[in-house]
Amino acid sequence: MPERASRRITTELMSQPHVRDHRISVRQIHALVEAGDTDPETVADRYDLDVADVYHALAYYHDHPREMRDIERTREEAVSTFRASIDRPDGISPDTA
Repeated sequence: MPERASRRITTELMSQPHVRDHRISVRQIHALVEAGDTDPETVADRYDLDVADVYHALAYYHDHPREMRDIERTREEAVSTFRASIDRPDGISPDTA
């Protein structure tokens, strides 16, 4: 992401957008706030962020829908590949408790 686009969101540390100087990604913040029903203030407190960082991450998520869909698709594929590669005893599924 170009520096001029946002001083709060970067891809310098990891391959997906995250809050600068923190490891939490834009995708994770979106999942917590919009899909997980956690309010932005709680996310900020839990991850030692400014509330503005949380709102910038959410704005980034919605301003870059194609990029975020690609990131989510890549993550789902990686998880699926990893799950398929696990050597489990016969009859054991990761979906059963």
